[in-house]
Amino acid sequence: MEQTVTFDLDLIQRYDKAGPRYTSYPTAVEFDENFNADSYRQQVQLSNQRGGPLSLYFHLPFCDTVCFYCACNKIITKNRKHAVPYLANLHKEIALQAALFDSDRVVEQLHWGGGTPTFVSHEQMRELMTVTRQHFNLADDDNGEFSIEVDPREADAATIALLREIGFNRLSLGVQDFNPTVQKAVNRIQSEAETFAVIDAARANGFRSISLDLIYGLPHQTADSFAETLDKIIAVSPDRLSVFNYAHMPERFKVQRQMRSEDIPPPEVKLEILQRSIQQLTVAGYVYIGMDHFAKPDDELAVAQRENKLYRNFQGYSTHSECDLIGLGVTSIGSVGDSYSQNQRTLEDYAASLDNNELPVFRGITLNDDDKIRRTVITKLICHFSLDISEVEDELGVNFADYFADVYPKLTEFAQDGLLSYDKQKIEVLPAGHLLIRNICMAFDRYIQQKDNQRFSKVI
Repeated sequence: MEQTVTFDLDLIQRYDKAGPRYTSYPTAVEFDENFNADSYRQQVQLSNQRGGPLSLYFHLPFCDTVCFYCACNKIITKNRKHAVPYLANLHKEIALQAALFDSDRVVEQLHWGGGTPTFVSHEQMRELMTVTRQHFNLADDDNGEFSIEVDPREADAATIALLREIGFNRLSLGVQDFNPTVQKAVNRIQSEAETFAVIDAARANGFRSISLDLIYGLPHQTADSFAETLDKIIAVSPDRLSVFNYAHMPERFKVQRQMRSEDIPPPEVKLEILQRSIQQLTVAGYVYIGMDHFAKPDDELAVAQRENKLYRNFQGYSTHSECDLIGLGVTSIGSVGDSYSQNQRTLEDYAASLDNNELPVFRGITLNDDDKIRRTVITKLICHFSLDISEVEDELGVNFADYFADVYPKLTEFAQDGLLSYDKQKIEVLPAGHLLIRNICMAFDRYIQQKDNQRFSKVI
């Protein structure tokens, strides 16, 4: 496949509407509370029957300070003692979950997200990983993909050395923007020196992969100022980059009201930032994976995409499509058997479940046959920008043209606009359609026609 992207301003302006990011299909807005802990246990039984490796996601929700752009599930506190009862409950949940899964199933993938995972102390991090290893069968370092999100303001060389010692081999760093005016406006003061010190420490300790996150569309950003940040990032040569579109939705996320709407770049400036970023990264040798993600050509994500082995889940793009994902911690989402599930969303409800020795599952969805068919199609498109129709028909047991008869008028429209080409055998997303892959996926989404799309961010 061609891992490039074409920036067509006219197309982008016409197609830039709200839509899901498809970290799952159906998306989380379809979850309901009829799916409970009993439903989850039934899906675990199905998962054990199928076997295969596991993936663990841990949500550590605490942050010392609030970033005004943030839409994550987080708890802002400077009191580090708040982590003590939470971690005790997390240890309980680990034991409850592990007891459900066959003990010979290997955990090939593990991720700590937040919040700020490094909010907790070194001793607490070490203990959490020890408890995890006591209950789950973790792959060895050569085969396991163990990653953690790190805030450079909450980590130093000793922290990075500890993380490597307890098993992490991949690092994701939040940067967003180095411009001082932007940093002040979003309440995230983070120097280049402390950021690069963490990167140096990660390399010195043998981390296999380093990924950096940037955001465009923040207050006071210009194409020139963001290009300066990106030049500095390219100079330190991370393995992967995420360049996210900031979605300003102060009506939904109260903390975003701390920023003045008049300071947010207008759409034409955001598009200029995106266009120049794509140019800079392409010249620097990065390939476009999709959905804001770039990687070096020899990175595992880029290789997996070329080999049609890429997958997408709640943490984004992944090389472990065969893993069932167990979500641990408050608000965590898992994907087990033919289901998605989410844990309780408040510390109080999460603690109450575990005090009663109950799984903290409070909502989810069991996928029906139509969901699984559409999930397969959407996943292939969003990961590989192509779809082998006969392969899908063999895999799913459907006549593609009949099943998706209502989608073909949209495919014709996309083809006329140069987003894709298609025939009886294949759908091929063209470079002009790579940035608009969410629009193409929405054509196959049975739920999207019934939804208020303003619950989602703009595609660009």
